[in-house]
Amino acid sequence: MSDNTILHPTTIVIFGATGDLAKRKLFPAFYNLYIDGRMPKGFNILALGRAENTDEKFSAYIKENLESFSRKTVTKEDWAGFQAHISYFQHQLDEESSYQNLYQKLENFDKVYGMRGNRLFYLSIAPNFVSVISNHLKNTSIASDPATDRIIIEKPFGHNKESAIELNNLLSQTFQEEQIYRIDHYLGKETVQNILAFRFGNSIFEPLWNHRHIESVQITVAEEVGVETRASFYEQTGALRDMIQNHLLQILCMVAMEPPASLGSGEIRDRKVDVLKSIRRISPEKVDHYAVRGQYGRGKVNGLKVNGYRQEEGIAPDSNTETFVAIKFYLDNERWEDVPFYVRTGKKMKEKHSYITIQFKPLPNSMFSESTSLLSANRLIINIQPQMDIRLQFMSKKPGLSLALKPVEMIFDNFACQTDTPEAYETLLLEALVGDLTLFMRSDQVEEAWDVIKTIQETWEKTKDPSFPNYASGNWGPDDSDALVERQGHQWV
Repeated sequence: MSDNTILHPTTIVIFGATGDLAKRKLFPAFYNLYIDGRMPKGFNILALGRAENTDEKFSAYIKENLESFSRKTVTKEDWAGFQAHISYFQHQLDEESSYQNLYQKLENFDKVYGMRGNRLFYLSIAPNFVSVISNHLKNTSIASDPATDRIIIEKPFGHNKESAIELNNLLSQTFQEEQIYRIDHYLGKETVQNILAFRFGNSIFEPLWNHRHIESVQITVAEEVGVETRASFYEQTGALRDMIQNHLLQILCMVAMEPPASLGSGEIRDRKVDVLKSIRRISPEKVDHYAVRGQYGRGKVNGLKVNGYRQEEGIAPDSNTETFVAIKFYLDNERWEDVPFYVRTGKKMKEKHSYITIQFKPLPNSMFSESTSLLSANRLIINIQPQMDIRLQFMSKKPGLSLALKPVEMIFDNFACQTDTPEAYETLLLEALVGDLTLFMRSDQVEEAWDVIKTIQETWEKTKDPSFPNYASGNWGPDDSDALVERQGHQWV
């Protein structure tokens, strides 16, 4: 995106503006963009909610949340300017008259702009309301201009491949594909975006980025927290659908994609779809060989005793929902022939840590192979969160008179270079305001991602795992996940 991009007047309509996502992420993101001078000169945020409220009371609620969740300090001057752009609008999601009133409200904003402004609809609501809202937007012609109107939809995009196709077909009745922004906040993270620059902006690594030089790839997204307040959602979802189908497969695409011909959104998204299509599908009878599931039991996290998943409020005492998944994937293409891609994610694990490990093959013949110094593998580690850095691990001579080796690291630390890094939602919302689809998922991308996990999902839904819970809170998952990588002489890094 160009820093000089001129943003047209825009009305941002937030469905579910009183919800958790809006207060923790959306309003802080818009506030920070406003302070940085990245919002349109003419903009309004129309906050939709079911309850009666006033602009004054709602603004006070937003300010209180900004003081807790904003990256930047809330000052009197900045808040006064930002507050003037916020309006509360009482709205019923399933009533036609509410949308007619909304239409008139948007028309009034356009009169102030002196032109038909852009309209950005953010659906921060339960997935079952997407069809209701989409139909009403169509019937009232609120989003009738493909050139100016956009919709942002949070995951999950369906609950399986069939429902994803159905949802995409439904949205296509109101919006063109270029208007639909399917958001995955992982794609807004600074380090994930940096994968593109790192791979294709340097001549050092791209020649090595293939099966001739890389032994394995690991992608880990580990969380210390459990389900917290999301029990009702998580019980119906699980880690496979909540994390693997979207976040981890998106990261895998960034690592494995072929060089795009340009930085155009269509070109980059095409290359991601190519990756998803190349992932070898796992047959039902091979699911247990390539995929491991787990569920956390009682244990200790950071020295504190915690409950197991089945003891969490709102969770069935015999729940078969997985909170941990590890899968070994292969890509059937020339670049990645026989290179295993290991992905894992879990809750109540030892630490919060999201990272990518590229392990290079050892030298076929080394003059140091008979040395008393143990040769460590060359690795490239891309830390996504909470650390944001890139580490290259290699062997070097120990200082001294003898020719002894030791492993060392070269580190690029994002925090050392930029202490005030934008949050993922700031990046993604700005791209949506500009109209750049690069960091958002296309319909075929979503459907292919569901297809990748289809047999795993169906197999696990049919069979109950008698071992649950099979890992203690505060650990790195079940023992079977270690066995998954050890079969090929690897280990989790």
